[in-house]
Order: sequence, then C-alpha cells, then structure tokens
Amino acid sequence: MELNADFTSRVVVHSDRIDWVASPMAGVDRRMLDRIGGEVARATSIVRYAPGSKFSAHTHTGGEEFIVLEGVFQDEHGDYPAGTYVRNPPTTSHTPGAAEGCVIFVKLWQFDPKDRTQFRKDMSGALGDARDGVATALLHSDARETVTYHVLEAGAMLANSDAGGIEMLVLGGAVQEGGETLEKGAWLRLPEGAALQAVAGESGAQVWIKTGHLPFAQAPQV
Repeated sequence: MELNADFTSRVVVHSDRIDWVASPMAGVDRRMLDRIGGEVARATSIVRYAPGSKFSAHTHTGGEEFIVLEGVFQDEHGDYPAGTYVRNPPTTSHTPGAAEGCVIFVKLWQFDPKDRTQFRKDMSGALGDARDGVATALLHSDARETVTYHVLEAGAMLANSDAGGIEMLVLGGAVQEGGETLEKGAWLRLPEGAALQAVAGESGAQVWIKTGHLPFAQAPQV
C-alpha cells in the first residue's frame, strides 16, 4: 500500500475529517496519514484505542515514535498521559494498551537502524521561555532529524526552513499556512526545499514539528 508516498509534494490531511479504519487488533482503529507497505509499513497514523483494548506483545524492529493526544497510553513500563512524547527505537518491545482508552499520533519504521536511545518526555514541561510569542521545546535531535514542540500565542509566526523536509501536526488551536487553515488534528508535510510559515489563529496554537527526515524515507527493510 502507498498513501501520500510522494515525498516531493506538499501534503495536508485534516485527520478529524477522515474515517477511522479498523486495525487487525480488535478495538484499535486508525486514521492513516502516510504509508509505504502493508501491515509492516513505514507509516504515520492517528491511532485510537477503545477502553480495555491492547496489542499483543511485540518488538519494534523499525522503531516507534508517538505522542499521546488524548487519554492515557499504557504498557508494562508505565502510564503515558496526554502530552507525552515517546521514542521506542529498534529492538525495543512492549505490550501497549489503554484501560480507559486513548488516542496517539504514531510513526513507525522511521528510525536510524542503529538508534538505541529510548525515552519519554513531557512536552509542556520541556518548553522554554517564549520569544516573539513562540515557546519551544526541543524533544529530540540527531544527525537525521530534529523534533520540536511549540506553543504559539495568538498571531505569532513560526518559521522554519530546515533542510530535509518539514512535517507538522497541529495539536491544538489553529494556524494559517500556505493559504489554508490547519486546525487541531491537521497534518502537514512539506518537501525538501520548502519553508514553513505558520501563523497562529486568535486562540493561539500548539504544534509538533519534525525536520530533516524525508531523505531517509523508504519501505521497511525486512
């Protein structure tokens, strides 16, 4: 399966407007944003766990990165409330679920195969002081990519021209970008060479951003 697999084009998905699709695990549904591959795939998705649902134990051969958007995600390592950013690199394993239900934004098979840095981070707790109406948290940075979280005051502009492509998920509020209004749940991917200029709406905005990673996009090597 290929979905939004042309990494040379601008892509916007208003995820709250698309249907949920059942996964192979009962009670776990997803909204696919981009995908290369079948059930083993380089994938970016919004995933919803019904109360009491869980996946069977598994190892992340290609790594897993996620943000908890709603509720509390759980595994044998602990509870992950909304606003938590998690990186589970290749070779890590767990049994994920949600006793009360949750929604996560998750990226699979997008790690450096040699990456072994596993961590969780409270995004809001990592924020620095605001500059020009934008407070920023550096969530992760390595030779392949930079991952950040930003809280924008009303009317504030967030600009980014990093090499290697730009990806943004609106976590709250709304921004204007490229002549479009991107509200909560909107996902944007800009190709190599494109610059981001996002202006927060009257209620401000919270956004997650990843840059530099698109040159490494490929199907899982299994």
